[in-house]
Amino acid sequence: MADVRTGRFTADLSGAGDELVVFIIGMRMNKPWKVRQWWPVFVAMPKMLSYLQQRPEKGLLGFHQAFLPSPLLVQYWRSFDDLARFARDKDDPHLAPWRTFNRRIGASGDVGIWHETYRVKTADIETIYGNMPATGLAAATGLTPVSRGRDSAAARIGVAADDPALPPY
Repeated sequence: MADVRTGRFTADLSGAGDELVVFIIGMRMNKPWKVRQWWPVFVAMPKMLSYLQQRPEKGLLGFHQAFLPSPLLVQYWRSFDDLARFARDKDDPHLAPWRTFNRRIGASGDVGIWHETYRVKTADIETIYGNMPATGLAAATGLTPVSRGRDSAAARIGVAADDPALPPY
């Protein structure tokens, strides 16, 4: 189990540059009884993540996954170019499963997939982690204590002076 960091922290974006990419991808088993259709899609992503974790130069900073109500993965990338290069490179483990999905499933409706890609200026990111292990973006970039004067979300994202609704702990 991950170490709980007591107190209030924010993601350490000091080394992230001017922007990063948040990539959310999910799948839906529209016809759950068609295991032979959705199983290859389900097991492809863990293989890709393992590959990317062994190759940090590819640009994946970190990820967070959930399985209910359907598989969902949030990825943090160094840049959109890194993400696009990985998706299209024939030597990386994404292009072949993508082609297989299009060929075997296509518009059948058996399995649904979706993704959303966000290029985010790091100056426009606000995070808070209270009594938590490094999670989400902080697991990708690291934790740093909430500094004085940045106790409210508005102050951390830079839209208002610090006026927290509750006193900080």
